[in-house]
Amino acid sequence: MIFLAGCGYHVAGAGTHLGPDVRTLAVPIFVNNALSYHTNVALTDAVIHELNLRTKMRILPAENTNNADAILHGTVLTETILPLTYDSSTGASSSFLVTITAKVELTSADGRLLYENKDYTFHQQYQSTQDLPSFIREESPAEKRLARDFAQTLVSDMLDSF
Repeated sequence: MIFLAGCGYHVAGAGTHLGPDVRTLAVPIFVNNALSYHTNVALTDAVIHELNLRTKMRILPAENTNNADAILHGTVLTETILPLTYDSSTGASSSFLVTITAKVELTSADGRLLYENKDYTFHQQYQSTQDLPSFIREESPAEKRLARDFAQTLVSDMLDSF
């Protein structure tokens, strides 16, 4: 007989930070401490979407935090956009790297800390062009990809303890 006690293996979702008593979750719009516009809303929306996809919890509007079994607070700490490549003919940047750092905290209705990560860091690259007729604004899709990646990682971390 083989025992795997303490090995870290478990059925996905079995080692959750969210106990069985957490059936409703409030997710207020993340606070934005970065000098950016709308990133906090994109991250919040992506987290709510991911929670709806992967859990059976009822996600409550931000104003219903008093009726929730748990509350997920997030803060966008920094957002930087750095040029990666340059167009040699114009000298203008042709691709950029967006980096977002955020912190999240999941607390129960009675104030117990269920989960915390003070340093989520995510990167996403996007392209730019000087050809205005064919220009497709890439910042928004890059922001959406970044928010989706952030949400998938956060919800996985909250649901699975490894």
